[in-house]
Amino acid sequence: MSQGWLRRLTSCGVGLAFAVGLLAAGFFNLPYQTEAQQPSYRTGVSADAPTVPPAVASLQNLSEAFASVAEQVKPSVVYIKSGRRPTTREQPRMQVPPGFERFFRDFPPFQQEPRFQEGQGSGFIVSKDGYILTNNHVVDGSDQVTVRLLDRREFKAKIVGTDPNTDLAVLKIDAKNLVPAPLGSSSAARVGEWVLAVGNPLGDNLTFTVTSGIISAKGRSLALPGQSERSIQDFIQTDAAINPGNSGGPLVSVRGQVIGVNSAIASQTGFYSGYGFAIPIDLARNVMDQLINSGRVHRAALGVTVQNATANDAAYVGLPDIRGVLVQDFTEGSPARGAGIEAGDIIVSVDGKPVEYVGQLQQQVGFRKPGEKVKVEVARKGGVRKTYEVRLQEVASPRELARGLEDGNRSDDSASNATSIDLLGLTVQPVDQETVRQLELDADHRGLLVTGVTPGGPAYGEVAEPERGGPDIILELEGKAVKTPSDLRDALKSYKAGDIVSLRIYNTQAKARRIERIRLGSE
Repeated sequence: MSQGWLRRLTSCGVGLAFAVGLLAAGFFNLPYQTEAQQPSYRTGVSADAPTVPPAVASLQNLSEAFASVAEQVKPSVVYIKSGRRPTTREQPRMQVPPGFERFFRDFPPFQQEPRFQEGQGSGFIVSKDGYILTNNHVVDGSDQVTVRLLDRREFKAKIVGTDPNTDLAVLKIDAKNLVPAPLGSSSAARVGEWVLAVGNPLGDNLTFTVTSGIISAKGRSLALPGQSERSIQDFIQTDAAINPGNSGGPLVSVRGQVIGVNSAIASQTGFYSGYGFAIPIDLARNVMDQLINSGRVHRAALGVTVQNATANDAAYVGLPDIRGVLVQDFTEGSPARGAGIEAGDIIVSVDGKPVEYVGQLQQQVGFRKPGEKVKVEVARKGGVRKTYEVRLQEVASPRELARGLEDGNRSDDSASNATSIDLLGLTVQPVDQETVRQLELDADHRGLLVTGVTPGGPAYGEVAEPERGGPDIILELEGKAVKTPSDLRDALKSYKAGDIVSLRIYNTQAKARRIERIRLGSE
């Protein structure tokens, strides 16, 4: 009986509490239903809803921009499958008892017949009539190329032309209802801007993937396989995730315009590590137009070998900041040399346009017409400025391979013949007949053989000794030929610690001459 009384008391308490709750809700104008219970038709934002903070609104706008750009660009992106038939001839087959094949598969007589080799990558449509831009390495050497669109249609593609020196290629498909990607300006793009990378990382599994990041840097150069001295490198660096299979896809600004062609990654594993690289669309557009119009790229040149100017180079010629391109040497029949440009000059502008680094010079000159004249401004020692008119020559072979580094041979001469030059932090010895024979030196390459470089000294990292990429041979100091240690000491007499001197050097492995600017140390 006591339990029944307790149940009745509890029920009355619950009812009383519910009544009090309704009264309070009416008094304070509280909702009678929870938000989850509200009718589904309340989809709009009520006047009493809290205001979205400005920071959140900015994020929403950025998110909407990314989604809109991705929606706009994805129909222009293509998935490329390429293949080539092997050229190796079939080898004799080995007779092996059934069940033992796996133990002999690596033996040459038993290797399987070479199969059709396949590759894959990305690209993007650049015109309504079916032209597609991609990387050369995606289709290089291919016998057949297939292109798949976002709507899953597939087409056989024709290779219109390729340019290994910029790693670009143009394909053509016969298709309707194509959506070309709008091309922007890579020169106007700034470091720190948001970008999207679109492509097909890891092939069929992750087709038409969109990743985001920023432009991390511009004007990057990379040591890539197949690179030659004529390769034009001016990469845009981005932290948007790029993986194998993304090659050839577009790098897109938040305006929805293509500013680069995804091309390479820097990674110890071969997969994304935060460093992706894209070919600037301004460069790609030049190459693409020539490939479409003539099937090949006609390139002009000054006839010089160059490298980016260093701090010492800039100080030597009196530049207020570190910029420009150092002239190292000249090619045969160089029009630049004929016009009056000298080794050691720093090219600072072409036709009035500033030159900051090598890739920029290559683009300003490379896509001019052979025979065209350009005005090249150079800086020289002491702040001298000169401008020369140079008639450009045509680059003979667009597919010239990089010169292979030959194994250098160290002279058997005793190290006791070496002389220490403390101002430079070097030990040197004269080039004798045995050295000439071993290193196959021409008459123009007689000077002082570098036998040692003081670690941390003035020339450390600039001049090569035998064990570190050399030996180098010093030919001149400030334009004066040096063939003995006495010649070098005499040439240094008018200089003191802290001065910058110019050395003309021949590297016996690369078989190339160059200029090095060294800030002298103390004796």
